[in-house]
Amino acid sequence: MTEWIISDSRIAYPDALETMERRVAAISAGTADEAVWLLEHPPLYTAGTSARREDLTDPDRFPVYDARRGGQYTYHGPGQRVAYVMLDLNRRGRDVRRFVCRLEDWVIATLAEFGVKGERREGRVGVWVVRPEKAPNLDGSLREDKIAAIGVRVRRWVTFHGISINVEPELEHFSGIVPCGIREHGVTSLVDLGLPVTMGDVDAALARTWEKAFGDHPASATCTR
Repeated sequence: MTEWIISDSRIAYPDALETMERRVAAISAGTADEAVWLLEHPPLYTAGTSARREDLTDPDRFPVYDARRGGQYTYHGPGQRVAYVMLDLNRRGRDVRRFVCRLEDWVIATLAEFGVKGERREGRVGVWVVRPEKAPNLDGSLREDKIAAIGVRVRRWVTFHGISINVEPELEHFSGIVPCGIREHGVTSLVDLGLPVTMGDVDAALARTWEKAFGDHPASATCTR
């Protein structure tokens, strides 16, 4: 079974790391079920294992934490739904790329519940939306904004960290970093796209689409991770 946990209050990042560490150890020992933990953080920046110092453009703005997950710098804060996913890949197949694909599938299916077409991009982990209403890039290509980030860590084939979906965060807060090291694209949210979506709406959509992404079926055939 996968236990679903929803925290109503904002969780400090060090407390979240400690809680995940304990749960992952228990899952690995066979003394706890897999878990999906839905929460929000206060405003902060996190640095993944590939973070570059020059991508932290405003280091004094919010606390900065070493996330000990894959990826680069990202922002977490109010209005963003974070989902920490703690699954046992010993039972689900020891394939981290497939797991990341399924996380992307999950986000894409969740966004589709609100009529938003989320897309994956070669060489860019996360989920993106095309913005034809914005001015094109200098090369004439359509603008794209990131709506969800993905960063994972695996220990003894048990996963932790996970995804974040921008529901209604303060998008200006992303300006203190180069999100995920990508300078040529922006960020957006469901509310920024004109959708009056609440955190509860997103939680319900995540629950509805979970089985489709993580049930016993192949990951998306379009995933090339």
